[in-house]
Amino acid sequence: MILFKKRIIQLFLLFIALFIYGCGVSNFYVLSTASEPRKISNHLKGAIGVEKVTLPEYLFKHEVAIAKSDSEVSFISSAAWAEDLDTGLTRRLISFLQKKFNQPNVHAYPWGVDKQPKYKIKVDVTRFIAQGDHVYLDATWDIEDLHKNRHRSQLFSTKIETSSDTSAIVSAMNSAFGELEVAIANGLQ
Repeated sequence: MILFKKRIIQLFLLFIALFIYGCGVSNFYVLSTASEPRKISNHLKGAIGVEKVTLPEYLFKHEVAIAKSDSEVSFISSAAWAEDLDTGLTRRLISFLQKKFNQPNVHAYPWGVDKQPKYKIKVDVTRFIAQGDHVYLDATWDIEDLHKNRHRSQLFSTKIETSSDTSAIVSAMNSAFGELEVAIANGLQ
């Protein structure tokens, strides 16, 4: 009975904390909607495994981050991510590649199937933030052909113009990640 009461109190305190946190946030944003490819390619054969997109630590907070300088990051308290960005961006990349190659066999890697994918994609985002009037996205991507034991790695960098408005920043982040998706798809061809 004491354990039950303790559990009820913990759940009540968690609810209060979430309620207080939610009262301060007025807008929630997502980046997980995949862009539409300009051209669809049917020539890529074989399953594709996409490892979870890795992100800088400042993107694991739920508030939207902006850089005040090269060494100072602040958070917009009235704007929060409605999802974990690493999971959302991984799902988004998978969806884009499925559309681009008309290929349903694009999955999160590793997965619990016996058959190994032909390609494995790893994406490491090192910078993804608004600073001044631009959003910057720097990343490294690696495509491994698991059947031929070959790697293709590439550095990626883009900057998209934006304003200080949070919706404009998120829109620019969306465009920047869209450019990264296209670069990775081109690396598979």
